[in-house]
Amino acid sequence: MVAVARGERSLAKPRSKSAFATRAAAPQGRARASAPSSAAQASAPSQSSPRGLGPRAAIALAVVVIGAGAAGAVLLAHRGERHAPAPVQTADARPTLLGRALAPLGFTLQQVHVQGAPDLAQADILRTAGLSKGQPIVGIHLDDLRKRIETNGWVKQAKVVRLLPDTLVIAVEPRIPQAVWQHLGVAKVVDGEGKVIGDADPGRFPDLPLVVGDGAAEQAATLLPLLHGRAKLMNKVDALIRVDGRRWDMRLKDGAIIQLPAVGEDSALIQLDQLDQKERVLDLGFERIDLRDPDLVAVRPKASQAPVVTGAAAAPQQTKN
Repeated sequence: MVAVARGERSLAKPRSKSAFATRAAAPQGRARASAPSSAAQASAPSQSSPRGLGPRAAIALAVVVIGAGAAGAVLLAHRGERHAPAPVQTADARPTLLGRALAPLGFTLQQVHVQGAPDLAQADILRTAGLSKGQPIVGIHLDDLRKRIETNGWVKQAKVVRLLPDTLVIAVEPRIPQAVWQHLGVAKVVDGEGKVIGDADPGRFPDLPLVVGDGAAEQAATLLPLLHGRAKLMNKVDALIRVDGRRWDMRLKDGAIIQLPAVGEDSALIQLDQLDQKERVLDLGFERIDLRDPDLVAVRPKASQAPVVTGAAAAPQQTKN
């Protein structure tokens, strides 16, 4: 039997969130969010700050700033001035120049709304985003920010929306923790596809099933849905152990073992359901149930119980140890 240890899954203290992170619904209109958190309200600028520019005014101002900068650069070039040359207006440089120009008018980052992510993941996502309160909001490259956010283990996909003058909305499709994978003494949280959620602390998920062994994280994606449909059995499972990279042993919380076949796991679990209905084996307890043979279900009972063998190939006098 593979040795399994869960001693390092102690509950970890949750990390604190950023001072301007909220989970409120997407803000309505161009600049205000419905029901922001108290932290976000505290960080919002005062009413006297210049937040009254509408989208058309902001666009017009942007055109004026860019046009003025280009005209100034051309004029300096023709006059042969020896001052430092104007920055090249590349696609990456324009937002930075425009952002600096608009920042004094109130176009600075004050609020970030994270949508779709679990509460315990929001601080990790904001840390990956690397945003700073008060930075020029127009100077933020949204596509680069999206790619950076998607490197976070919690995030499957992300979308970033800028709401002028001071708000960003980060909408994510999160990876949902489904199991804790233990391999070579290291425990990691994985989602339903077996992908490791690198930023998740296994100690925060003591109720997730433990899967053990090489390749167990990916292969568990097939077995776990079958078990989730069997609440009685799932509540008794302590660990799913991958054997020889081919099949599973289910270890129950009382130490009992259920051996599954390499193929046909769903059929084997149906046999177990039928056996439990007849013999109440999950209630009475056992030492081992062997489901590897589709024609024979062998139960090794506890020392005080009589052996049970069922199936088409079983004779009344048969036992299997």
